[in-house]
Amino acid sequence: MESASVQVIFFQHLRASLPLHISMVDDIADLLQISTDSVYRRIRGEKSISFEELKKLCTHYKISLDQLLHLQTDTVVFNGKTVTASDFNFEQYLLSVLQNVQYMNSFNQKEMLYLNKDIPVFYHFIFPELAAFKSFFWMRSILNYPEYANKQFKIAEHITDGIKQTGQKLAEAYSLLPSQEIWNIESINSTIRQIEYYKDTRVFASRHDIMTIYECLEKTMDYIHRQAEAGCKFSPDGKSMNQRVPYKMYVNEFILGDNTILALLGDAKIAYVNHSVFNYLLTKDPSFCDYTWQHFQNIIKKSTLISEVGEKERSRFFNIIKEKINARKNALMH
Repeated sequence: MESASVQVIFFQHLRASLPLHISMVDDIADLLQISTDSVYRRIRGEKSISFEELKKLCTHYKISLDQLLHLQTDTVVFNGKTVTASDFNFEQYLLSVLQNVQYMNSFNQKEMLYLNKDIPVFYHFIFPELAAFKSFFWMRSILNYPEYANKQFKIAEHITDGIKQTGQKLAEAYSLLPSQEIWNIESINSTIRQIEYYKDTRVFASRHDIMTIYECLEKTMDYIHRQAEAGCKFSPDGKSMNQRVPYKMYVNEFILGDNTILALLGDAKIAYVNHSVFNYLLTKDPSFCDYTWQHFQNIIKKSTLISEVGEKERSRFFNIIKEKINARKNALMH
């Protein structure tokens, strides 16, 4: 393949990966500090791009040349930063998640497919008390922050303005993104186990705080129930339906998901693979994304749709969830 042809294909691939409202030419001109005329000449293959320019473009737009040139290897290139306690800032982490969802929303045609192992992270931030608990748990028990080692959880002390504001923006962004979620009855168990573990080890400062977290968890599931019943997303405050934002909820009784996410953005796909609790690696590799898409389709075929239709199965699912939460709340009263 001639170098000019490869260069033209590179820019065609880049154009397809950008939202329609972004001007690729202006964006590249700003990035490379060159004129728009020079950008057009590179796009047409009239002027070769340098290795330094290619490096900047691939880094900025997260493009793999190996994938683009169809090299016959078994390598799949992923992007992502592994979270560690030494360089982790929870508000910055939330901001990066928010930016990813906002990027998805920038496309005219978009949809997220979510294979749940847990309650999707976006729902944690509808109620700040639940967001405070989850962030505290991650920092104390997963990242092992030294300053959290002997600290008790007090709701009033752990609802920071930064986490609250960014979390609310994240919940709002997700409420605007068409989604398909595949649940299992076990999806709520990890959150319940976290609450119970902290209760048993006396990490909670008060019984009242435990009850408040359970009540927020119950309200979160009520919110999701309403979405499933309507078949569309609700605003985070639950007061209005986003009827133009479809929501599909499936229940699979024999497969517990792994929190894999597949974003369908125009003609492109991005796969997000979860690891180490809340780290994600992403790839635009066509073969991997198509394989992931097919995996989702196979799981969906073996799942029960409970949004809009399937009232009996929907009631059964949410009643079991409610019973699980109420059993824990009742135990607190004795």
